[in-house]
Amino acid sequence: MNTQLSWLDGVVLVGYFIGITAMGLWVARRVKTSGGYFLGDRKLKWWIMVGQSFGTGTHAEQPVAQAGAVFDKGFATIWYQWKNMLITPFYWLMAPWYRRSERTTIGEMVEDRYGRRLALAYTIFAIAYFVFNQGAMLKGAGKVIAVATGGELISANGVVLVMTLAFLVYSFFGGLVASAYTDFVQSFLIIALSFLLIPLGLMRVGGFEGMRESLPSDFFRVYSEVSQLDAFTIAMLAVNGLVGICAQPHTLSMNATGETERAGRIGQTYGSMVKRFCTIGWAFTGLIVAAMVIQEGHTLPEREAAFGFACRELLAPGLVGLMIACVLAANMSTCSNFMVNTGALFTRNLYREYFDPDANDRRLLLMGRVSGLLLTLLGVVFALMVEHVLDAFLFTETIAALMGIMFLGGILWKRANRWGAWAATIISFGI
Repeated sequence: MNTQLSWLDGVVLVGYFIGITAMGLWVARRVKTSGGYFLGDRKLKWWIMVGQSFGTGTHAEQPVAQAGAVFDKGFATIWYQWKNMLITPFYWLMAPWYRRSERTTIGEMVEDRYGRRLALAYTIFAIAYFVFNQGAMLKGAGKVIAVATGGELISANGVVLVMTLAFLVYSFFGGLVASAYTDFVQSFLIIALSFLLIPLGLMRVGGFEGMRESLPSDFFRVYSEVSQLDAFTIAMLAVNGLVGICAQPHTLSMNATGETERAGRIGQTYGSMVKRFCTIGWAFTGLIVAAMVIQEGHTLPEREAAFGFACRELLAPGLVGLMIACVLAANMSTCSNFMVNTGALFTRNLYREYFDPDANDRRLLLMGRVSGLLLTLLGVVFALMVEHVLDAFLFTETIAALMGIMFLGGILWKRANRWGAWAATIISFGI
């Protein structure tokens, strides 16, 4: 059992932190205006858009949760993630909405459609969404790394603080440009995170034949009632995902920051497809751990310990550092984007709207940087104080769909009005 970080692991981690921070600061040189900070002046290439979509949409707790679900119920639980594969083609149709709006935040789109009051309600939701999600992701990654290293060498809160310091530095100066380019680089680490454990695990359990001998046949089915995900549940999860993603506050930056509409379409659609592919790796890791536990007589305290258990049991010195860097990349890529979007929401929908309507661009840029920094630190406080963050994360993911009802209705239905939007939002939250 590997419970110590070697000097090689340290070299990998230090190299990762220095490299990604230096790259973010180097890209940050070109940011001179609020438009460049919040939207990259809408000049990102399609391949950067793919990396941004994939990196921002993938968090460290997702492979942990998916591997744990497969470990417990079998491969068919992959539909917790694959549900969005059914709606991915719609992203190609949705992407132009955000660029053609010529807005910086979804809050501004809501104001155009329904007025200031509903825009204010959406902005409060969106800022809370970012704060709670950042806290949940930071603490989730901290726990994974603490478990993977034996639980004694580094604390979860220590990981949170180091990780935050790195992405705050380049995001504060570089905004969305730095976030997008570092997302692209870190996306390769996320892919490594998804598949690194599989060859080592297969050798440990005797390959696919060894897994089949150890596990029930239901564990290898793509669709199984044992997973408790029947066709109706999958369909409803897909509908919920489609409605919710329209109104997630970072969706505009995923679609509207490319140099063309086609770049936005390619980025959002194919970046999402890369994530669906990586989900297969997370699921196979869960199968491998299930076979290891049976073959070797291990016990796990909970199913979501499966991913950390695999890291601890399978990785050699150097690879442990690489895996930790991959986990950090999965979260830093998302948190940097969230920081920039949080600053954009506060600056464009609160500060300019209610406090300083005549603010010049230089002041808006400063306010975007400062507000994004302070609100991200609020998320860090949440991460340090709260132990069980999964419920908070799932809650914020769910309420995005409740906000999405009025947003999607306003796009697709000409007669939608503010009273209907208020009614739909209040009733759905109440239910």
